[in-house]
Amino acid sequence: MPTRRQARGKCSQRTVAGGPRAGQWTLVFHLHRPAAPSVTASPSSAPPATGPGAAAPLLSGPLLQRLNERRNGPGWRQLGCHLTLLAVGALLWGFPALPELPSPALWALRLVGLLLLGWGLAFGFCAMHECGHRTAFASKDANDALAWWAGVLSFYNADYYRRYHQWHHRFTHQPGLDPELEQAPASTLGGYLLELSGLPWWIGKIRGHAAGLRGDFGGRPYIPAEAATAVTGSIRLQFAVYALLLAASLWQANGALFWFWLLPLAVGQPLLRFVLLAEHGGCSTGSDGLSNTRTTLTWAPLRWLMWEMPFHVEHHLYPSLPFHALAEAHGHLAPHEVHLDPGYLAVHRTFVRDPARLALP
Repeated sequence: MPTRRQARGKCSQRTVAGGPRAGQWTLVFHLHRPAAPSVTASPSSAPPATGPGAAAPLLSGPLLQRLNERRNGPGWRQLGCHLTLLAVGALLWGFPALPELPSPALWALRLVGLLLLGWGLAFGFCAMHECGHRTAFASKDANDALAWWAGVLSFYNADYYRRYHQWHHRFTHQPGLDPELEQAPASTLGGYLLELSGLPWWIGKIRGHAAGLRGDFGGRPYIPAEAATAVTGSIRLQFAVYALLLAASLWQANGALFWFWLLPLAVGQPLLRFVLLAEHGGCSTGSDGLSNTRTTLTWAPLRWLMWEMPFHVEHHLYPSLPFHALAEAHGHLAPHEVHLDPGYLAVHRTFVRDPARLALP
């Protein structure tokens, strides 16, 4: 399986010899203790390289210290825009029929609203992810609370995901270790299209939540015994919220939970699957963060919707960086990245031409 290729346009991929450099990792989580029941983002800079012949860190200590600064302003602005997208989508999707508005125009408005609401709900995952790293805001409590509610909207549980994601960062794209590879990636065109549909995600989420409601975390070493009770309680509380919304929907006989959450979330999933598949798909399965992850250059609106996660190599090399610092970090790291692609369509064209490149060794 090739691990690098030339990117089109003005973007080119550069190969860096050797594995991860000393000092290049500044992990959000306490990765030396993966079973810890709680994890905390570290705002400190990466330790300096040491030893004879050690390579210098990719980001200098002073630069990393500045980029690591926690600020509330960017997080609140990003969250406010995301909530505005949800509100506008919901208003357009529920737009009433008016005598002066032709039916085609009405349904065009509603379909635009359905897409906006669906993308806002599905990409609530990105808000949960950023707050799960505790980097979106200066306050740990604000990060944790907003991560939990973003998980409710996007059908994730933030307390479970934080521990799951801790292991993903420690064992990125390494078969048998990275929990994101618990289900083998699609390696045929049919499997690839099925993945993009979001159906496997729904099945996995239903099964995973059902096990969590029972407190069954067997085979999931990232949920240690001492954390199981708290995670189970969090999942049960989340489903209590869903139960209340369902009861209100049935009481009013308006099906609001289906029309304004389940259906839009299903409509929004394919775009989320489309961008997430590019993060590590077709990359190496070694431990080098410069080659097992992809940064994708894309339009500013999509970067905004994703809370800047297209800068994914930057995020994996320095997970303590807040989302608003990733673009600046990219300017320093881009010359070293193996997988730097000029757009998601370019990435997926390679997958369609050769789905086997998604397969694991």
